[in-house]
Amino acid sequence: MSGHAKLQASALKVGDVREQVLVENLSRTQIVMYAGASGDFNPIHHDETFATQAAGYPSVFAHGMLTMGLTGRLLTDWLGDGVLTEYGVRFVKQVFPGDTLTAKGTVTAIGADGSVEIEVATVNQNGEPVVAGRAKAVLPR
Repeated sequence: MSGHAKLQASALKVGDVREQVLVENLSRTQIVMYAGASGDFNPIHHDETFATQAAGYPSVFAHGMLTMGLTGRLLTDWLGDGVLTEYGVRFVKQVFPGDTLTAKGTVTAIGADGSVEIEVATVNQNGEPVVAGRAKAVLPR
């Protein structure tokens, strides 16, 4: 956000919503790249034979933390860097290669101190929730 004014808490109101497409047609390569970056090489994320025959899934699928990280981009793109004080999600459904993910954030509370609470949800191309959670940030007033 360098060169831009930072978002202020006073610019938000309870009920404000921001929606953002996080990834279109998630590729197997992106999943493997995340495995390399995270060090998580569980074969359910990259080995089709293992994922389908040994583990019984329809395909390999993305790491939950990849989906959480993508969802977090909605928050940093909207609120700015370095303002989140809490961020937590629960993983609702697996994310498979080919999925398109869209996140939505809704402001649920604003404090006099510039604190902002946001409910986040990410859905796949079928509108099925894959991640649900909450975040808190402190913004300039």
